[in-house]
Amino acid sequence: MVDRLVTIMSRLRDPATGCEWDTQQSFQTIAPYTIEEAYEVADAIDRNDMADLKDELGDLLLQVVFHARMAEEAGHFDLTDVVTAICDKMERRHPHIFGDGSDGPHLWEQIKAKERDAKGAASALDGVALGLPALMRAEKLQKRAGRVGFDWPDAYGPRAKIDEEIAEVEAAMTHDEREEEIGDLLFAVVNWARKLDVDPEAAVRVANAKFERRFRSMEDASGAKLSSMSLDDQEALWQAVKHNERK
Repeated sequence: MVDRLVTIMSRLRDPATGCEWDTQQSFQTIAPYTIEEAYEVADAIDRNDMADLKDELGDLLLQVVFHARMAEEAGHFDLTDVVTAICDKMERRHPHIFGDGSDGPHLWEQIKAKERDAKGAASALDGVALGLPALMRAEKLQKRAGRVGFDWPDAYGPRAKIDEEIAEVEAAMTHDEREEEIGDLLFAVVNWARKLDVDPEAAVRVANAKFERRFRSMEDASGAKLSSMSLDDQEALWQAVKHNERK
C-alpha cells in the first residue's frame, strides 16, 4: 500500500502532468505542514480518537513520502533509503534484541552519543533540533547538559531559580530586558518540571485544554453576554465553572 502512495506522489510531482501546487513545493515550504501533522497526531491521541488518529497518521506518512520524493528528484535519497536508514538505526540501537544478546538493554543513550561522536559533534548539545517547540527544546538541552554533569541534583535548585528569575523580571526596565528575563523564567520552570518528572510540553497542552474547556463553559453560561460582564462577574463565573467541574 505504501507503493501506491509513492506512485500517487510521483504523479502529483510530475512537472508536466502533476498538480500545480505540489510541483511548486520545496522542503522549506512543506516543513510547516509536517510539523502541523505531527501535532494533529498528538491531538488525536490526547482525544483518544482512534478513527481520527488513523487519518492523521496517514497525513503524517504523506509528509514523509513528500519529502522523500523531493529528495529523490534532487538526487539525494529516496523512500527506500529512508526506511533502510531507520531500520539500521533501530537494530544498531537495540543490540540486546538484534545482536548476540551480550549487551545490556539500557544502551540507547550511550549508542546515540557514540553516533554523535562519529558525526563529529563538537558539543553535547549538538543535534537538538532548532525546529522543536521551545519548551520541548529547553527540556532536551537541559537533559543533554545533565549528561555531562551540568545539572541540579534535585528539584530544590530549579525551584529556587524560579524565585530568582521572577525577581529579575520585576526588576527589568525595558521590553527587551523583560523578554529576556521571562525567557529565563520559563527555562527555569521547564527545569523544575523536568526534576519533578513532568513533561512541560504535555503539561501546557493540558492547561490549554482546561482553559479552553472552562472558557467555553463560561460563554455558554453567560448566554453569549460574556463581553458585557464586568471583570468581577467574569471571575465569579469562572470560579463557578471550576466548582461545577469538581462535582
